[in-house]
Amino acid sequence: MKNYSAKEIKNIVLIGAPGTGKTTLAEAMAFEGKVIDRRGSVETGNTLSDNTDIEHEYKRSIYSTILFTEFMDRKLNIIDCPGSDDFCGSLFSAFKVGDVGIFLFNAQNGWEVGSEIQARYARALNKPVIGVINQLDADKASFEAAYESIKAASRVKPVLVQYPVDQGAGFDAFIDVLLMKMYRFKDHDGHREELDIPAEELERAQALNKELVEMAAEHDEALMELYFDKGTLTQDDIRAGLKIGLSKRELMPIFCTSAKRDIGTKRLMEFIINVAPGPLKAPKFLSVEGEQIDADAEQPAVAFVFKSQLEQHIGEISYFRVIRGKLAEGAELLNPRTGNKEKISQLFAVAGKNRIKVTELSAGDIGCTVKLKGTRTNDTLCAPSSPVRIDPIVFPEPRYRAAVKAKEQNDEEKLGKLLNDAKYEDPTILVDYSKELKQTIVQGQGEHHLNILRSRILSENKIAFDYTAPRIPYRETITRVAQADYRHKKQSGGAGQFGEVHMIVEPYAEGMPEPKNYKVPGRGELVVNVKTKEEYDLPWGGKLQFYSAIVGGAIDARFMPAILKGIMEKMDEGPLTGSYARDIRVVVYDGKMHPVDSNEISFKLAARNAFKEAFRNAGPKIMEPIYSVEVLVPSDCMGAVMSDLQNRRAMIEGMESDKGFDRLNARVPLAELYRYSTTLSSLTSGSGTYSMKFASYEQVPADVQEKLLKAYTDTDEE
Repeated sequence: MKNYSAKEIKNIVLIGAPGTGKTTLAEAMAFEGKVIDRRGSVETGNTLSDNTDIEHEYKRSIYSTILFTEFMDRKLNIIDCPGSDDFCGSLFSAFKVGDVGIFLFNAQNGWEVGSEIQARYARALNKPVIGVINQLDADKASFEAAYESIKAASRVKPVLVQYPVDQGAGFDAFIDVLLMKMYRFKDHDGHREELDIPAEELERAQALNKELVEMAAEHDEALMELYFDKGTLTQDDIRAGLKIGLSKRELMPIFCTSAKRDIGTKRLMEFIINVAPGPLKAPKFLSVEGEQIDADAEQPAVAFVFKSQLEQHIGEISYFRVIRGKLAEGAELLNPRTGNKEKISQLFAVAGKNRIKVTELSAGDIGCTVKLKGTRTNDTLCAPSSPVRIDPIVFPEPRYRAAVKAKEQNDEEKLGKLLNDAKYEDPTILVDYSKELKQTIVQGQGEHHLNILRSRILSENKIAFDYTAPRIPYRETITRVAQADYRHKKQSGGAGQFGEVHMIVEPYAEGMPEPKNYKVPGRGELVVNVKTKEEYDLPWGGKLQFYSAIVGGAIDARFMPAILKGIMEKMDEGPLTGSYARDIRVVVYDGKMHPVDSNEISFKLAARNAFKEAFRNAGPKIMEPIYSVEVLVPSDCMGAVMSDLQNRRAMIEGMESDKGFDRLNARVPLAELYRYSTTLSSLTSGSGTYSMKFASYEQVPADVQEKLLKAYTDTDEE
């Protein structure tokens, strides 16, 4: 195949709710460009996209697929993305390197919650979109209802470029109001005839053409003046205006298709080539320093890796977009993250599982290479003479967490490696062994996301494992002042052990005054004279303030580090339930030494025990992680969703209606969010979604604390 320049390339991303026909449209586009000579189908499992065993089993996209087609002497790089929100990481990767979204809608459903979710991502990533109402051959297809739902819900104004003459099982023709022609299809292989618009459709077509002309003129003053002068615009003028409006995300041209019958595919591709922004007109890539990188083929090479994959018998495959310069076989590039050089041994253009060997790829193009040593998703490869790092993809926060345990003890180590491999391929999967919880925790976008991971590991590696509810990383703190002293004394022949520590503990809060005097129950007022202060940000969050107020040499200064170590050890263990302690001020104000028997271990043990006693007398409280949760659901489901959240001890912070959907913001304890994605799906028939982000630690209610203490005591006794 030829080497395409930036002006001959378009990079598009197929997006839409599940079941809108993205994979089928990708197949039709590949067929029109003669990349394949026969179209496969999702049902028979022989499409370029959806080419893994697990996708064949589920009959849906689970991973993004990169493919290309050649059409009108241009190259269209296509990324077919999963519609399910559980696999949204693929969309974030695709939109990093794709310049425009082809937004599919099912003609039977119109704008769905899945459409709303994907539209939000396109908006957040500032990507223009072209709308396609697909499956107009379905029995219950309604182009008008679908278009009205898009008009009501979309923040980007839709404008009709086409409408169907008939729809349903007999769909075989549409009218294009930009070209003012009717296209009728003779078969299911894209063969079409171009006809004049029938007399009975002429009035409607002319009215829609006028709308299209006005919409195109709106986005450019020169075009607006031309329109006022002549009362119309040429087709090229309309395209120029649409190009501006599309790039600014101010309009969404709407097309009609049946991808299954290859109706409308060719015309959509023509429009993409003529109007959609390409590498030279799309917003420029930014370096981590904010420098704009031009798609200039004559400058030193820069490539950005947006997807990594492990394939049996081949190993690691790295998919990239050439941002600048040219990549040739044998090139040596620098990975600025690792500081290592990588040799590009082979270059491929990608058509699903098929890889076509090429010798060179220019700025703006997408391809892949194999067997790089240490390069991962989000890495940049660049000419060593001109190092630069491209601003990375920011993936969404995980929404679902579970603990994993292999069914066979012998498989634990291998399972850990396989989970880390999954993380390599899908950066929205996070895997971590928690020393605190003594569990391996896997996080993802939903229960379905993690179930697919488990199914894949079982089928490909024959390793079975279970998901269980993960333990909660509670924290312990105190609510009032308390005093304690402890004497550690041990005599067993020869040198003994002796250390005595007196301390005061109180809750720490930002900006509180320095310690001076304390009213201690049973001790009256204690005045302290601070000598030294140390402040520590704890690895698990919160702070420890440690003061020495020793007077008269009661404890030698050389023993203070041992006292601090004893306190830290006890905070690490958690005096109450074994959870980390945080936000505490400790003042050591007195104690005793022995001239012979005092040593560091004695004072460390004395401090541990004094701290434990003081902590238990200081109104100890367990704190739990609270998450900010945003839920998006159809308005008629809001009552059930709100009721469920309140049962989960949620604090509702706000609610707003937004074009048929309700958005609810709440603060919810992490302990109550296990399997929430499943419950939400059940309550909303699969049409709800949510996001969650850590907010703060807050004290648990008294009844919850009582249960936790009892559970810890029971475990301790066992």
